[in-house]
Amino acid sequence: MPRPLWSGAISFGLVTIPVKLLSATEDRSVRFHQVHTEDLGRVRVRKYCETEDREVSAAEIGKGYEVSKDTLVAVTDEELEQMPLPTAKAIEIVAFVPAASIDPVRLSGDSYFLKYDGQVAAKPYALIARALARNTKVAVAKLAWHGRERLVLLRVRDGALVAHVLKWDDEVRDPSELAPKDITVTDSEIDEALLLVDSMTADDISGYQDEYRKALEAVIEAKAEGRQPPEPSTEADEPGGQVVDLMAALQESVRKAQAARDGDAGDAEVHEMPKKTATTRKTAGKASAKKTAKKKTAAKKPGRGQRGA
Repeated sequence: MPRPLWSGAISFGLVTIPVKLLSATEDRSVRFHQVHTEDLGRVRVRKYCETEDREVSAAEIGKGYEVSKDTLVAVTDEELEQMPLPTAKAIEIVAFVPAASIDPVRLSGDSYFLKYDGQVAAKPYALIARALARNTKVAVAKLAWHGRERLVLLRVRDGALVAHVLKWDDEVRDPSELAPKDITVTDSEIDEALLLVDSMTADDISGYQDEYRKALEAVIEAKAEGRQPPEPSTEADEPGGQVVDLMAALQESVRKAQAARDGDAGDAEVHEMPKKTATTRKTAGKASAKKTAKKKTAAKKPGRGQRGA
Protein backbone atom coordinates (compact mmCIF):
# COMPACT_ATOMS: atom_id res chain seq x y z
CA MET A 1 0.00 0.00 0.00
CA PRO A 2 1.19 3.60 -0.65
CA ARG A 3 2.02 5.99 2.18
CA PRO A 4 -0.90 7.81 3.87
CA LEU A 5 -1.85 11.14 2.30
CA TRP A 6 -3.91 12.49 5.21
CA SER A 7 -4.83 11.47 8.73
CA GLY A 8 -7.86 12.44 10.78
CA ALA A 9 -11.11 10.79 11.81
CA ILE A 10 -14.50 9.74 10.46
CA SER A 11 -17.22 11.44 12.46
CA PHE A 12 -20.93 10.52 12.48
CA GLY A 13 -23.25 11.13 15.37
CA LEU A 14 -21.17 10.64 18.53
CA VAL A 15 -18.89 8.06 16.88
CA THR A 16 -15.32 9.02 15.96
CA ILE A 17 -13.03 6.68 14.02
CA PRO A 18 -9.36 7.64 13.56
CA VAL A 19 -8.36 6.88 9.96
CA LYS A 20 -5.65 7.41 7.38
CA LEU A 21 -6.33 8.25 3.73
CA LEU A 22 -4.49 6.23 1.07
CA SER A 23 -4.75 6.44 -2.72
CA ALA A 24 -7.00 3.65 -4.05
CA THR A 25 -5.72 3.77 -7.63
CA GLU A 26 -2.49 4.27 -9.52
CA ASP A 27 -1.76 5.89 -12.86
CA ARG A 28 -0.11 3.39 -15.23
CA SER A 29 0.08 5.78 -18.17
CA VAL A 30 3.36 6.02 -20.07
CA ARG A 31 5.02 9.38 -19.25
CA PHE A 32 7.28 11.34 -21.57
CA HIS A 33 9.95 13.97 -20.84
CA GLN A 34 10.19 17.08 -22.98
CA VAL A 35 13.47 16.98 -24.92
CA HIS A 36 15.34 19.04 -27.48
CA THR A 37 14.85 17.09 -30.73
CA GLU A 38 18.33 17.99 -32.00
CA ASP A 39 20.32 16.35 -29.20
CA LEU A 40 17.68 14.82 -26.81
CA GLY A 41 18.70 17.26 -24.07
CA ARG A 42 16.08 17.59 -21.31
CA VAL A 43 13.85 20.67 -21.53
CA ARG A 44 12.90 21.75 -18.01
CA VAL A 45 10.33 24.17 -16.63
CA ARG A 46 11.92 26.80 -14.44
CA LYS A 47 10.18 28.95 -11.81
CA TYR A 48 10.75 32.58 -12.78
CA CYS A 49 9.83 35.82 -10.97
CA GLU A 50 8.56 38.47 -13.38
CA THR A 51 9.24 41.36 -11.00
CA GLU A 52 12.86 40.54 -10.11
CA ASP A 53 13.61 38.94 -13.48
CA ARG A 54 15.28 35.90 -11.93
CA GLU A 55 14.73 32.22 -11.21
CA VAL A 56 13.41 31.47 -7.69
CA SER A 57 13.64 28.39 -5.47
CA ALA A 58 10.72 26.36 -4.16
CA ALA A 59 11.19 27.87 -0.69
CA GLU A 60 10.47 31.34 -2.11
CA ILE A 61 7.18 30.35 -3.79
CA GLY A 62 3.82 30.88 -2.09
CA LYS A 63 0.12 31.19 -2.99
CA GLY A 64 -1.56 34.32 -4.33
CA TYR A 65 -5.17 34.97 -5.40
CA GLU A 66 -5.95 37.49 -8.16
CA VAL A 67 -8.68 39.72 -6.73
CA SER A 68 -8.63 42.00 -9.78
CA LYS A 69 -6.27 42.81 -12.61
CA ASP A 70 -2.79 43.59 -11.24
CA THR A 71 -3.97 42.97 -7.65
CA LEU A 72 -2.90 39.79 -5.83
CA VAL A 73 -3.61 38.75 -2.25
CA ALA A 74 -1.05 36.46 -0.59
CA VAL A 75 -2.42 33.50 1.37
CA THR A 76 -0.02 31.40 3.49
CA ASP A 77 -0.21 27.67 4.22
CA GLU A 78 -0.57 28.49 7.92
CA GLU A 79 -3.68 30.62 7.23
CA LEU A 80 -5.22 27.78 5.25
CA GLU A 81 -4.50 25.27 8.03
CA GLN A 82 -6.02 27.54 10.69
CA MET A 83 -9.33 28.21 8.93
CA PRO A 84 -12.25 27.45 11.32
CA LEU A 85 -13.63 24.41 9.45
CA PRO A 86 -15.13 21.44 11.34
CA THR A 87 -13.88 19.19 8.54
CA ALA A 88 -10.24 20.29 8.77
CA LYS A 89 -9.20 17.04 10.50
CA ALA A 90 -12.39 15.04 10.16
CA ILE A 91 -14.43 13.28 7.52
CA GLU A 92 -17.81 14.45 8.76
CA ILE A 93 -20.67 12.25 7.55
CA VAL A 94 -23.65 14.50 6.81
CA ALA A 95 -26.15 11.98 5.39
CA PHE A 96 -26.78 8.42 4.25
CA VAL A 97 -28.44 8.21 0.82
CA PRO A 98 -29.45 5.43 -1.62
CA ALA A 99 -26.48 4.50 -3.80
CA ALA A 100 -28.66 4.78 -6.91
CA SER A 101 -29.33 8.45 -6.11
CA ILE A 102 -25.69 9.44 -6.81
CA ASP A 103 -25.33 10.64 -10.40
CA PRO A 104 -22.10 9.05 -11.79
CA VAL A 105 -21.23 12.37 -13.48
CA ARG A 106 -20.52 13.74 -9.99
CA LEU A 107 -17.68 11.26 -9.45
CA SER A 108 -14.43 13.15 -10.02
CA GLY A 109 -12.33 10.04 -10.60
CA ASP A 110 -10.30 10.43 -7.38
CA SER A 111 -10.72 7.42 -5.07
CA TYR A 112 -9.05 6.70 -1.73
CA PHE A 113 -8.95 3.85 0.78
CA LEU A 114 -9.59 4.63 4.43
CA LYS A 115 -7.42 2.63 6.84
CA TYR A 116 -8.33 2.54 10.52
CA ASP A 117 -5.65 4.23 12.63
CA GLY A 118 -4.85 2.15 15.70
CA GLN A 119 -6.54 -0.80 17.38
CA VAL A 120 -9.01 1.44 19.20
CA ALA A 121 -10.48 2.40 15.81
CA ALA A 122 -10.86 -1.20 14.56
CA LYS A 123 -14.29 -1.95 16.06
CA PRO A 124 -16.13 1.28 15.10
CA TYR A 125 -14.50 1.05 11.64
CA ALA A 126 -15.82 -2.51 11.19
CA LEU A 127 -19.20 -1.44 12.56
CA ILE A 128 -19.85 1.27 9.97
CA ALA A 129 -18.38 -0.85 7.17
CA ARG A 130 -20.67 -3.80 7.92
CA ALA A 131 -23.68 -1.54 8.41
CA LEU A 132 -23.12 -0.02 4.95
CA ALA A 133 -22.57 -3.47 3.44
CA ARG A 134 -25.98 -4.66 4.66
CA ASN A 135 -28.05 -2.07 2.81
CA THR A 136 -28.14 -0.11 -0.42
CA LYS A 137 -27.14 3.20 1.15
CA VAL A 138 -23.83 5.04 0.99
CA ALA A 139 -22.48 7.75 3.27
CA VAL A 140 -21.98 11.31 2.05
CA ALA A 141 -19.37 13.29 3.98
CA LYS A 142 -17.35 16.52 3.93
CA LEU A 143 -13.56 16.68 4.03
CA ALA A 144 -11.25 19.72 3.99
CA TRP A 145 -8.05 18.78 2.19
CA HIS A 146 -5.51 20.36 -0.17
CA GLY A 147 -6.85 23.88 0.13
CA ARG A 148 -10.54 23.15 -0.37
CA GLU A 149 -13.52 21.41 1.20
CA ARG A 150 -14.59 18.31 -0.68
CA LEU A 151 -17.77 16.28 -0.81
CA VAL A 152 -17.03 12.55 -0.64
CA LEU A 153 -19.00 9.34 -0.99
CA LEU A 154 -18.11 6.52 1.41
CA ARG A 155 -18.83 2.92 0.50
CA VAL A 156 -17.46 -0.56 1.26
CA ARG A 157 -15.15 -2.69 -0.90
CA ASP A 158 -14.01 -6.07 0.42
CA GLY A 159 -14.63 -4.94 3.99
CA ALA A 160 -12.67 -1.69 3.61
CA LEU A 161 -14.07 1.82 3.42
CA VAL A 162 -13.50 3.69 0.15
CA ALA A 163 -13.89 7.44 -0.33
CA HIS A 164 -14.85 8.77 -3.78
CA VAL A 165 -14.55 12.54 -4.29
CA LEU A 166 -17.77 14.09 -5.63
CA LYS A 167 -18.39 17.27 -7.59
CA TRP A 168 -20.46 19.95 -5.87
CA ASP A 169 -23.88 20.84 -7.33
CA ASP A 170 -22.59 24.01 -9.00
CA GLU A 171 -19.69 22.11 -10.61
CA VAL A 172 -21.97 19.97 -12.79
CA ARG A 173 -23.16 21.62 -16.00
CA ASP A 174 -26.72 21.32 -17.32
CA PRO A 175 -26.70 18.94 -20.36
CA SER A 176 -30.35 19.46 -21.37
CA GLU A 177 -29.48 21.57 -24.42
CA LEU A 178 -27.36 18.69 -25.78
CA ALA A 179 -30.25 16.24 -26.10
CA PRO A 180 -31.58 15.79 -29.68
CA LYS A 181 -34.88 17.55 -30.31
CA ASP A 182 -37.84 16.37 -32.44
CA ILE A 183 -36.36 12.92 -33.14
CA THR A 184 -38.78 10.01 -33.71
CA VAL A 185 -37.64 6.57 -32.54
CA THR A 186 -40.03 3.67 -33.11
CA ASP A 187 -40.87 1.00 -30.54
CA SER A 188 -39.41 -1.59 -32.91
CA GLU A 189 -36.07 0.21 -32.95
CA ILE A 190 -36.07 0.45 -29.15
CA ASP A 191 -36.91 -3.28 -28.88
CA GLU A 192 -34.00 -4.12 -31.19
CA ALA A 193 -31.68 -1.86 -29.19
CA LEU A 194 -32.73 -3.70 -26.01
CA LEU A 195 -31.90 -7.01 -27.71
CA LEU A 196 -28.44 -5.63 -28.45
CA VAL A 197 -28.06 -4.56 -24.79
CA ASP A 198 -29.02 -8.09 -23.68
CA SER A 199 -26.58 -9.64 -26.17
CA MET A 200 -23.70 -7.51 -24.87
CA THR A 201 -24.49 -7.83 -21.16
CA ALA A 202 -21.58 -8.98 -18.95
CA ASP A 203 -21.31 -9.78 -15.24
CA ASP A 204 -18.56 -7.20 -14.64
CA ILE A 205 -15.89 -5.13 -16.42
CA SER A 206 -12.85 -7.11 -15.31
CA GLY A 207 -10.47 -8.37 -17.98
CA TYR A 208 -10.31 -5.25 -20.13
CA GLN A 209 -6.79 -3.95 -20.80
CA ASP A 210 -5.24 -0.71 -21.98
CA GLU A 211 -4.32 -1.74 -25.55
CA TYR A 212 -2.93 1.71 -26.33
CA ARG A 213 -0.44 1.51 -23.46
CA LYS A 214 0.65 -1.99 -24.52
CA ALA A 215 1.22 -0.83 -28.10
CA LEU A 216 3.11 2.26 -26.90
CA GLU A 217 5.34 0.15 -24.63
CA ALA A 218 6.12 -2.12 -27.61
CA VAL A 219 7.18 0.93 -29.66
CA ILE A 220 9.41 2.23 -26.83
CA GLU A 221 10.96 -1.21 -26.25
CA ALA A 222 11.74 -1.62 -29.96
CA LYS A 223 13.38 1.81 -30.21
CA ALA A 224 15.40 1.24 -27.01
CA GLU A 225 16.76 -2.00 -28.53
CA GLY A 226 17.51 -0.38 -31.88
CA ARG A 227 14.74 -2.22 -33.70
CA GLN A 228 12.02 -0.89 -35.98
CA PRO A 229 8.70 -0.31 -34.18
CA PRO A 230 5.89 -2.77 -34.96
CA GLU A 231 4.10 -2.16 -38.24
CA PRO A 232 0.62 -0.60 -38.00
CA SER A 233 -2.40 -2.77 -38.70
CA THR A 234 -3.20 -3.20 -42.40
CA GLU A 235 -6.89 -3.66 -41.73
CA ALA A 236 -9.04 -1.03 -43.41
CA ASP A 237 -10.55 1.59 -41.14
CA GLU A 238 -14.25 1.42 -40.54
CA PRO A 239 -16.10 3.85 -42.82
CA GLY A 240 -17.48 6.77 -40.86
CA GLY A 241 -20.12 9.40 -41.35
CA GLN A 242 -22.32 7.21 -43.56
CA VAL A 243 -26.10 7.19 -43.24
CA VAL A 244 -27.22 3.59 -42.69
CA ASP A 245 -30.48 1.78 -42.12
CA LEU A 246 -30.75 2.03 -38.32
CA MET A 247 -32.92 -1.06 -37.90
CA ALA A 248 -30.68 -3.18 -40.14
CA ALA A 249 -27.61 -1.93 -38.27
CA LEU A 250 -29.19 -2.89 -34.94
CA GLN A 251 -30.15 -6.35 -36.18
CA GLU A 252 -26.66 -6.94 -37.60
CA SER A 253 -25.13 -5.78 -34.32
CA VAL A 254 -27.31 -8.21 -32.36
CA ARG A 255 -26.31 -11.06 -34.68
CA LYS A 256 -22.60 -10.31 -34.35
CA ALA A 257 -22.81 -9.89 -30.55
CA GLN A 258 -24.58 -13.23 -30.19
CA ALA A 259 -22.04 -14.91 -32.48
CA ALA A 260 -19.16 -13.46 -30.44
CA ARG A 261 -20.74 -14.62 -27.19
CA ASP A 262 -21.18 -18.14 -28.61
CA GLY A 263 -17.53 -18.23 -29.65
CA ASP A 264 -18.21 -17.95 -33.39
CA ALA A 265 -17.01 -14.39 -33.87
CA GLY A 266 -14.25 -15.52 -36.23
CA ASP A 267 -16.70 -17.23 -38.56
CA ALA A 268 -19.30 -14.49 -38.56
CA GLU A 269 -19.97 -12.89 -41.91
CA VAL A 270 -20.35 -9.16 -42.34
CA HIS A 271 -23.15 -8.15 -44.66
CA GLU A 272 -23.52 -4.80 -46.33
CA MET A 273 -26.44 -2.83 -44.99
CA PRO A 274 -29.36 -2.78 -47.44
CA LYS A 275 -30.26 0.62 -48.86
CA LYS A 276 -33.86 1.71 -48.49
CA THR A 277 -35.94 2.89 -51.41
CA ALA A 278 -38.70 5.46 -51.00
CA THR A 279 -41.30 2.66 -50.97
CA THR A 280 -39.35 0.69 -48.38
CA ARG A 281 -39.13 3.69 -46.07
CA LYS A 282 -42.92 4.07 -46.04
CA THR A 283 -43.44 0.47 -44.93
CA ALA A 284 -40.42 0.17 -42.62
CA GLY A 285 -42.42 0.78 -39.45
CA LYS A 286 -44.96 -2.00 -40.25
CA ALA A 287 -42.30 -4.47 -41.34
CA SER A 288 -40.23 -3.87 -38.22
CA ALA A 289 -43.29 -4.33 -36.01
CA LYS A 290 -44.06 -7.69 -37.68
CA LYS A 291 -40.45 -8.85 -37.20
CA THR A 292 -40.60 -7.94 -33.51
CA ALA A 293 -43.84 -9.86 -33.06
CA LYS A 294 -42.30 -12.94 -34.70
CA LYS A 295 -39.27 -12.74 -32.38
CA LYS A 296 -41.50 -12.76 -29.31
CA THR A 297 -43.29 -15.96 -30.43
CA ALA A 298 -40.18 -17.77 -31.64
CA ALA A 299 -37.36 -16.61 -29.36
CA LYS A 300 -35.18 -19.67 -29.95
CA LYS A 301 -35.84 -19.93 -33.70
CA PRO A 302 -34.95 -16.54 -35.15
CA GLY A 303 -36.33 -15.98 -38.60
CA ARG A 304 -34.35 -15.55 -41.76
CA GLY A 305 -32.67 -12.14 -42.04
CA GLN A 306 -33.25 -11.38 -38.39
CA ARG A 307 -30.99 -12.04 -35.40
CA GLY A 308 -29.95 -15.64 -35.81
CA ALA A 309 -26.25 -16.33 -35.37
